[in-house]
Amino acid sequence: MTELEKMTAGMPYDTSDPFLAAARAKAHDLCNELNALKESDGKARAEILARLLPHLGEDAYIQGPFYCDYGFNIKTGARFYANFHFVVLDCAPVTIGDDVMIGPNVSLYTAYHPLDYKQRNMRRRDDGSLYDIEYAKPITIGSSCWLAGGVTVLPGITIGEGSVIGAGSVVTKDIPAHSVAVGNPCRVIKML
Repeated sequence: MTELEKMTAGMPYDTSDPFLAAARAKAHDLCNELNALKESDGKARAEILARLLPHLGEDAYIQGPFYCDYGFNIKTGARFYANFHFVVLDCAPVTIGDDVMIGPNVSLYTAYHPLDYKQRNMRRRDDGSLYDIEYAKPITIGSSCWLAGGVTVLPGITIGEGSVIGAGSVVTKDIPAHSVAVGNPCRVIKML
């Protein structure tokens, strides 16, 4: 099994794998190119986004700056909108439905590390090179959701369709459909 297959399956994987390292470098370069463009340069922005995010839905819009680890693990629906400073650590699949609105400074984190420092610390191969082990769990955001400014979504979370996540919330557990949820940790305060 390749390190990419392990990564997307939620198994421990080596982040220094040559394919993964090259894919991250390519995505980071494309993010930097995108973020350096003027907003008025729509054609160039669209070309970079097509290379960076091959599964970007129709009429989707991402306001810069935007950062991701790979890009190929992000799938958005139609009419998706993300405001300034959208960060996606897409080591596992990130699936976002139609008509989703993302406020400024929102982060979606699929990656996580072992809690035990002996497993988390860098390791040294026989050739002297360093590596570490990481895990990832997918994130799913249903259609017609709104994540307000400063929301953080942790690995393995599903946010049900039509939900609203209040500003500054840290989503640590699944949120049912048609909910308003707020806080750190995020909790449902009302059903829509």
